Amino acid sequence: MSTPKHSEDGQPDLNELAGQYAARSGVERRDDGQIDVLKSVGGVRGLAEAVVPGLLFTLLYTIGAELNLSLGAAVAAAAVFSVANLIQRRPLMQSLTGVAGVAICAFVALRSGDGATYFVPGFYLNAAYILAFLVSIAVKWPVAGLLFGAIRGENIQWRAEPVRLKAYIWASWIIVAVFALRLAVQLPLFLAGNVAALGTMRLAMGVPLYALGLWLAWVVSRPSAVVPPEAGSGSGSSAAAGD
Repeated sequence: MSTPKHSEDGQPDLNELAGQYAARSGVERRDDGQIDVLKSVGGVRGLAEAVVPGLLFTLLYTIGAELNLSLGAAVAAAAVFSVANLIQRRPLMQSLTGVAGVAICAFVALRSGDGATYFVPGFYLNAAYILAFLVSIAVKWPVAGLLFGAIRGENIQWRAEPVRLKAYIWASWIIVAVFALRLAVQLPLFLAGNVAALGTMRLAMGVPLYALGLWLAWVVSRPSAVVPPEAGSGSGSSAAAGD
């Protein structure tokens, strides 16, 4: 793990911190400059890790399996992925995060005796993300700018440009909408005790919806095309190809 650089006054370099945050987020871009949505959500492996435990729980529980069996299957699936990650020497935090999250959900459901509560931790997590993004927007340090700015090579210079700052604020609102939409759809299903529908919506509005929101945020915050001074008006080149 690298140590953050420090400025002359001894404070951590903000560009370096933003870069490290973007790197840890997993967001990546392709060679053509567009965001690589699949890699940004962990690739096929990451997609499977996010979907399989919840899918197993929902299927088993709705067809009449006991709560303990359904929860055990979900935790076991998450554990298999974690062990595979450890064997492949992936980062420890990345390897344990998935199984830890599923274990927390299983603990809540086991303690309450109600399968619907398996999804409750996700509600709190989405609410926490909404709060974090709203705070970042309010203080004019939108999270989307921290993520995409480093990847685009803007670092944090975008904060000095009102147009770029506004673009990243709009991009952050898109991600907020993703989290808010999850709560708006899933909370009523939880209150109705409809585990089958809740589980289905949790899967559909999980990685797929987040990936869509991430792509839209990337497009909305894309820098405007810039034609080099030496290029003629008929030139087809633009800096936007590198966003």
